[in-house]
Amino acid sequence: MTPETITLGGGCFWCTEAVYEQVDGVLAVESGYCNGHVRNPSYQQVCGGDTGHAEVIRVTFDRDRIPLAEILQIFFAVHDATTKDRQGNDVGPQYRSGIYWHDAAQEAVARAVLDEANRALGGRVVTELAREDNYWRAEDYQQHYFANHPNQGYCTFVVAPKVEKFKRTFKARVKAA
Repeated sequence: MTPETITLGGGCFWCTEAVYEQVDGVLAVESGYCNGHVRNPSYQQVCGGDTGHAEVIRVTFDRDRIPLAEILQIFFAVHDATTKDRQGNDVGPQYRSGIYWHDAAQEAVARAVLDEANRALGGRVVTELAREDNYWRAEDYQQHYFANHPNQGYCTFVVAPKVEKFKRTFKARVKAA
């Protein structure tokens, strides 16, 4: 087993966290905030849009079981990488699309997959590509939100359809129950 971690911002972290918790080869998912200028921001501060942080997830995966390129292909399939600072009704810089790499090798893979996605989407991709910086783990109540609150309104109408799209599109990558 060779663990690796990448940080992804695909709008609300409840959505991306719920998807990646279903991916075979993913070892852990943690919701957090990165690439802002405030130390240890709260959810309320980040939602205000003034801290510069993106809502993100840190995805730790076994790269012997699933390559980074496939982790990123899932990323582009489950969020809209063509809308600046928004995902659906979630609007603000904290909901931006971003890939936050941890080393030069990740940056190279991310750049290649980003270029591929941009070609497929007609050059409209607005995904930020940057080194992860100023990362802070989100509050405990934000962790595993969909798993803990599947019947909450936002989870039912926004998160669940993204999880189902992942399961339909990447059947071979869904964790065994």
